[in-house]
Amino acid sequence: MSYLLQFIKRHQNGLMALLLLTIVIGIVRVYPHSPLNTSLTFSSTFYDEKHKLLRITLADDDRYRLWTPLEEVSPLIIKGLLLHEDQWFYYHPGFNPISLVRAFFATYMGGGNRQGASTITMQLARMHWQLNTKTIDGKLLQIIRAIQLELMYSKHDILEAYLNYAPFGRNIESIGAASLIYFNKPAAQVNLPEALTLTVLPQSPTYRIDKLTGVAGKSLVSARNQLFQRWQETYDVDQYIAALFNQPLIMRQPEQLPFLAPHFINQIISQQKRAGQQEVMTTLDSNLQQIIEDQVTIFIERNRQKGIQNASVLLVDTNTMAVKSLLGSANYFNSDIQGQVNGTLAKRSPGSTLKPFIYGLGIDQGVLHPMTILKDVETDFGFYTPENFDRHFSGPISATEALIRSRNIPAVYVASKLKKPSFYQFLQNANIQNLATEEHYGLALVLGGGEVTSQELATLYAMLANNGKWQPLQLITPQQPSTDSKQLLSAEASFMTKDMLLKNTRKQDILFKKQHNAIPIYWKTGTSWGFRDAWTAGGFQQYVLVVWLGNFDGSSNNAFVGADAATPLFFNIIDAINGYYHNPIISQYEIPKHAKKVDICLTSGNLVTQWCKVKGKTWFIPGVSPITVDSIYRPVMINNQTGAVACPPYNPQTTHIEVFEYWPSDLANVFAKAGIAKKSPPTSSHCASPQTYLGQPPKITSPLKNVVYQFRLNNQKNERISLNANVDGDVKQLYWFIDNQFIGHSPQNESIDWVPTRSGLFKILVVDDLGRSDSREIKIELVE
Repeated sequence: MSYLLQFIKRHQNGLMALLLLTIVIGIVRVYPHSPLNTSLTFSSTFYDEKHKLLRITLADDDRYRLWTPLEEVSPLIIKGLLLHEDQWFYYHPGFNPISLVRAFFATYMGGGNRQGASTITMQLARMHWQLNTKTIDGKLLQIIRAIQLELMYSKHDILEAYLNYAPFGRNIESIGAASLIYFNKPAAQVNLPEALTLTVLPQSPTYRIDKLTGVAGKSLVSARNQLFQRWQETYDVDQYIAALFNQPLIMRQPEQLPFLAPHFINQIISQQKRAGQQEVMTTLDSNLQQIIEDQVTIFIERNRQKGIQNASVLLVDTNTMAVKSLLGSANYFNSDIQGQVNGTLAKRSPGSTLKPFIYGLGIDQGVLHPMTILKDVETDFGFYTPENFDRHFSGPISATEALIRSRNIPAVYVASKLKKPSFYQFLQNANIQNLATEEHYGLALVLGGGEVTSQELATLYAMLANNGKWQPLQLITPQQPSTDSKQLLSAEASFMTKDMLLKNTRKQDILFKKQHNAIPIYWKTGTSWGFRDAWTAGGFQQYVLVVWLGNFDGSSNNAFVGADAATPLFFNIIDAINGYYHNPIISQYEIPKHAKKVDICLTSGNLVTQWCKVKGKTWFIPGVSPITVDSIYRPVMINNQTGAVACPPYNPQTTHIEVFEYWPSDLANVFAKAGIAKKSPPTSSHCASPQTYLGQPPKITSPLKNVVYQFRLNNQKNERISLNANVDGDVKQLYWFIDNQFIGHSPQNESIDWVPTRSGLFKILVVDDLGRSDSREIKIELVE
């Protein structure tokens, strides 16, 4: 102990200096300082959903550079680097005195070739601070900077930074970029020949590599094999690994890097949602992208003589709203068609592709149901008199047929009846950008007066598959599901609209006829004014597909008709996808709980009577859809002798019943112009009272007259009113309405239940299948 005290007293100044130096070094090490990668900019890599490389971009200084953590670098690379560059890396303070002395004498005293003695730390210092180390002063500064690095950073950080600063030939820097470009794999997955090749490149990044074949030159192979000889002196090598060194060394060059889905990647870059992110996982499916590119190329080549030379296509997975394929133009590198323009982002007139959503809104607002009969006749809507594409009128037409055949007059009529939201407000709610004012368009918006992009249109059609919920497109694989969604249509209206579009049958081409299990496809065409745009949009399986044909300069072409131009390409793509995936998943469309089916008379679209000659079914929403009893087919009592209308009272021996069609005058005129003979119904003006439907009207027996019905709120589900009526003997069905909203039907002598949801006065209406009716008002009070 006394000896130790004497030593301390004798060397106290030196020990104090050593202590202070240690404290200073500790402070320097723990004092916060910026990471070594802050002065660099980096490339971005874009991958498809299966992690296939789509593109690697240049950093801001036009170099390929990817920062790779040391833990993600193969141990083979690290061992090879230390063996080749700096075996004493973990032991020196940033420089190796012995190597420096040896290099100094060999270079300046021995008269031999210039030798280097830079450690990994010194090389990092030179690259980090961009030092000129060809002079003695520069070399001394390099040593000082290397010591600074050792004081401020750990060996781990220095080795990691060196691997990410080092040059690897051409404009490639960093081990991550070099491994990905040369060998198409991350630095963690290289084998030994690849690892040693990457190890020797930083010392001689100008080693020749054939740009066309990628075959490495003799000097690079020789340097790698020399390092392999040293490797074998230190590490055991499997004979199969050793055999790889006899194989040709082929390294992919930057010119051979993939440049896939350029419009898609450019859009992601321009949105800058992942600024500074090195690895971007996109939603693209490379297989689907290639299928669509091939189909577009073939289609354009076949139709070039028609002046069709450009197209854009968008494919979206409706389950996730992920963009699976995006083709912005027919050829990205063709300047004659402005190929670098992303056509899926171009604002174009949609023609009739928006009509399904007019009908969907009409269904939700009680304007129509799928089989409502609309009038396709010449109609003035204020100052607007639209025409059909073929300049003809079809007369009475069901809503489904009007949508499929893209009749303009019925669509404008439905739009004119919309309240809140109007069609314009609906488009605004669906994030359709850059619309002018609603007054600017008027009802012309229905027929493509506004402009939309393919991407906006895809979100609308995807909404039909997602129960009326609008959601934005996804180009990048999200970490969490998107919460940016809006319910713009009811599930019932979406289902019915899609069901209407499913009845749009395709032309029976040869390929389609060979399909034994054709998948259901809902689709709609569109042609813009002046033949500038041809569209087909729709869905199949879990996808929505939007196809556009036209010219980016807006020039017209009579060939740009949706059904004739875009539709063949639309189905070619679907057939090609189904051909590639041999067992497509055919989605079963779930019926929303409030969507019901009811028997109707197809001629009028209303509830069927026994006089109806053409019967069918339609979907409807109880309490919303407009349902009344058919009045087109009416029975008339005819005198057997005169053939005129018989006047009451009727004698069964001298009269008989005939059924006549009673059409509104505007539709009757259409039939007359079309040469369709319609028998005029007879008149009963000679009778004292006009003839009505025969028999007795129904009489409501429940609910009772002059009774206030009180129900408890806490037991509302069990509180209900039975609706019943006495009917004539010839009645088969009764149809019940509450405040003119159809709620259901019942056979004669049976009742249905109604559960009130609010207090107030209600009008109860019952109509039998012969059109006779009875009604009464009741009062409901919901009490605590």
